[in-house]
Amino acid sequence: MVENIIEGVKPTRMELLAIRKKKKLAEKGHKLLGEKRDALVMQFFDIIHTRDALRSEVNSKLDDAFNTLIDAEMILGRDNVEDVTYSVPQIQNVPTDVVNIMGVQVPRIQAEALTAPKEPVYGYLHTNARLDEATDRFFNVLLRILKLAEVEGSIERLAYEIEKTKRRVNALEHIFIPRLNATQKYIEMQLQEREREDFFRRKRIKTIMESQKA
Repeated sequence: MVENIIEGVKPTRMELLAIRKKKKLAEKGHKLLGEKRDALVMQFFDIIHTRDALRSEVNSKLDDAFNTLIDAEMILGRDNVEDVTYSVPQIQNVPTDVVNIMGVQVPRIQAEALTAPKEPVYGYLHTNARLDEATDRFFNVLLRILKLAEVEGSIERLAYEIEKTKRRVNALEHIFIPRLNATQKYIEMQLQEREREDFFRRKRIKTIMESQKA
């Protein structure tokens, strides 16, 4: 027990009261952190399900978009389709911010801020409807990919927070609270030992004084 007590502690009543207070706070903190950990784990698995559904959706939409592009290449020729792609403007910036999930700051990609051109940026003379369809489908895939990236970022942040919370819960449960318990018992034993010594000392003094009177 002595090895597990807090170093430098003095076996006094004031110290005992302080240890009891720390123990109460530690137990309350352990309970709250345990609840936070459990809530984060539930949120984590909910987002995992969302991620899996998004991955399946993205793969399906990518297959559909590539098949449409292949149809356009078969009609127009690969070189012509490649030439058209040079006229498509690149997306330079995507707005981002963060949202709070159970006290964890996770990234949010504002994909809704991106809008597809109302009219194709290339001419109609050397293109066809399948290329237009491919363009629209790839843009929709891009929006879902951005959403998937946002979800993956949330998973990474939540996983880190869960691991950090688990370490704190384990430290309180297996190290700090047991050490406080051991320190509390040590101080109580020391105080009880002092009380017994004081009792026998008073009893002995009383016996001596009575013998002197006799």
